[in-house]
Amino acid sequence: MIHVETHFQALLQQEDTDGDKRITIHDKGPKTYDLDGQTIKGTYALSNLLQELALAKEAQQTHLQIDPQALYEPPTQRISKAIKNRCWDGLTRKIDHPGMLTDPKMPSEPRLYIPENDQLAQHYYKNFPAQIIQLPQIITPEYVQSLNDKPGLLSLAIEEDGPLPYVVPGGRFNEMYGWDSYFIALGLLHDEKIELAKAMLNHQVYQIRFYGKVLNANRSYYLTRSQPPFLTRFLKAILKYSRQPKAWIEEVLRTAMHEYAHVWTREPRLTRTGLSRYYGEGLGQPPETEPGHYDSIANPTQEYFTHDRTVRESGHDTSYRLEDRAAHLCTVDLNSLLYAYEVDLAELLDQYGEIPGYPNSEVWRARARQRRQLLTQYCWDPAEGQFFDYDFVKQERTGYESATGLWPLWAGLATPQQAELAVQHATLEKGGLAAGSLKSRGPLNDQRPPRQWDYPYGWAPHQMMAWEGLQNCGLDPSGWAERWLRMMTKNAVDFNGVIPEKYDVVAASHEVFAEYGNVGADFDYITKEGFGWSNASYQIGLTYLSAAQRQGLDQLAVG
Repeated sequence: MIHVETHFQALLQQEDTDGDKRITIHDKGPKTYDLDGQTIKGTYALSNLLQELALAKEAQQTHLQIDPQALYEPPTQRISKAIKNRCWDGLTRKIDHPGMLTDPKMPSEPRLYIPENDQLAQHYYKNFPAQIIQLPQIITPEYVQSLNDKPGLLSLAIEEDGPLPYVVPGGRFNEMYGWDSYFIALGLLHDEKIELAKAMLNHQVYQIRFYGKVLNANRSYYLTRSQPPFLTRFLKAILKYSRQPKAWIEEVLRTAMHEYAHVWTREPRLTRTGLSRYYGEGLGQPPETEPGHYDSIANPTQEYFTHDRTVRESGHDTSYRLEDRAAHLCTVDLNSLLYAYEVDLAELLDQYGEIPGYPNSEVWRARARQRRQLLTQYCWDPAEGQFFDYDFVKQERTGYESATGLWPLWAGLATPQQAELAVQHATLEKGGLAAGSLKSRGPLNDQRPPRQWDYPYGWAPHQMMAWEGLQNCGLDPSGWAERWLRMMTKNAVDFNGVIPEKYDVVAASHEVFAEYGNVGADFDYITKEGFGWSNASYQIGLTYLSAAQRQGLDQLAVG
């Protein structure tokens, strides 16, 4: 039994030599501490002690009973437990108090926008202590632009007893993001938080019903912008973990078919090739961007901002793969996702029955065959052995090497030969799969600054989709997963348990100095949230490892 405040202050004074309220390998303390007669050694154990003391302080405990040996707990076990028992809770939100309306990107008075025909929301928020604004039934780009100086949160799904919860990507956010939510849900389902994952899918169904699409996020300035579509895979993931009522399954299927028809396979997102593109429909500069973001662009035009908004709809904001041409590209990633919709809908309709008034499973299978043929025709480069985005304006493949070139393996549309060649060309680094290659990114300078979705950076969704893609093709993903988890574990061991948004996979480091910082890397004493899809990638990644590989990761804390 130890006195919390005494040891908290003494430990910080001795070991936190750089004053950042953490104990890391950058600190120059002796790295050995006397805990009432027990000697605690090493950055990992000392940072774990700091974390336990911080939690006790937060719980207003004066004393803490602690087993010193627990401070040397195998790191894979400790990190995984922290994600399951603490981080998901730290990222969970519900629109049930005005503090939820704050937005660090665009500070303003508390403001909530509600769809015109959502009676439940209008009743629930009738006496809410914030400015409540009813949206028009038809939402145009001009209307959304008129809200730039009146930004606000958009309501999400409500049941009779109040708003449903959801998980945000990182601690600075209060809004729910589009494709982040699918990967977050994979982690939630793994950690037996099935109802929370289902609530997030319900929010996406709500967004399609009331806002016309799964939004980039539920903020007013995102109303014209979607994100990579994962609705059918989201449903299948939930069904893998739990039985669900047939009526609910049918509602999600109808919604997915509506989204497919009204968002992704009609103008402006359908192109003359028969493949689809991302397309950000807003007007002018995206208001949520950081000051100075466009300083390197000379006289940006509306066409430039259309491309820029399209980059953000793709989820890969930002990257030189897409810079100033995103709206001209039939991307491999989007069309792989739409192929997944087509095969998933065929499978689910076979399993749960056709839905009157909607295409049957044979129609979906025929659409999948057509998309596979088109994607191969336009995006597969047999000479290079890779899938590339297709520029339908220039009528040529871009040749830009990207981790998204592996998405056809995840979707199940690549042939065994294509898969083998694509894997050989992947930019696999010490810390895992890079977002793209150095050759494709090209040189950087003051007029061409680093972009966070390019080399040398790596991201959790690319890893998770690559692992699944390898497995789909009969290849072993454990080596790729081990690289990513080794980097994550080593950084957590050396840096007070950090689980951030992105990594430099070449240096195998979270100390990233690209645009937008690194959400999840800045905290005091203990990380309460990590970062959503990074958390999920750790939990899912562990399932790919052998016992020997996991034991190897646990050795990172020794010494």
